[in-house]
Amino acid sequence: MTALTSIPQDAIHRGRKYDQVLEGARSVFMEDGFEGASVDDIARAAGVSKATLYKYFPDKRILFMEVAHVECQHLTRSVLDKIDLTAPPREVLGQTGRHFLSFVTSKLGLQIYRICVAESERFPEIGQRFYDSGPNVMRTQMTIYFEQACARGELNIDDYALAADQFGELCKADIWMRLLFGVIKDVTSAEIDRVVDSAVEIFLARYGT
Repeated sequence: MTALTSIPQDAIHRGRKYDQVLEGARSVFMEDGFEGASVDDIARAAGVSKATLYKYFPDKRILFMEVAHVECQHLTRSVLDKIDLTAPPREVLGQTGRHFLSFVTSKLGLQIYRICVAESERFPEIGQRFYDSGPNVMRTQMTIYFEQACARGELNIDDYALAADQFGELCKADIWMRLLFGVIKDVTSAEIDRVVDSAVEIFLARYGT
């Protein structure tokens, strides 16, 4: 496949087999990781020829970036669709934190993070695209929510963006770093509840009214 640095994002072909190719790539990346995923395996999983795969995604990194982008969009949409942002902060923060932590501790979430970090030094566009489509979208939405909650007198925050970053870091305490370095292999829903509930208590102790 061609070098990533020479291919703009609009090189992606979004034809009728786009979703089919993307789903096949997602399954292979989840199973084998970025380096272990071969073009042959991706084409086979997607049920298309290698020529068709190249037509849609001229480079494996672009394909991976698109998988990561779509997964991050799905996470953001699921959070926004399922959570009533006019509900009390404890409820909004608890639900948001659980969605967020469940994704970043999932197999795919960890692989996306590891690969983007590993590749972003050589290919900065990978890191930028991942940040723009994932962390920054969630950060922006939380910033908007905090501003609205403060206007309702439910929270007292001076720096909305900083507070959004702080809440995200609180939600990753204890288990995310251990997962990232392979100290533990997985987490339970009870462990996610423990970390998120504590994060919400700490956050509200600082910013709650």
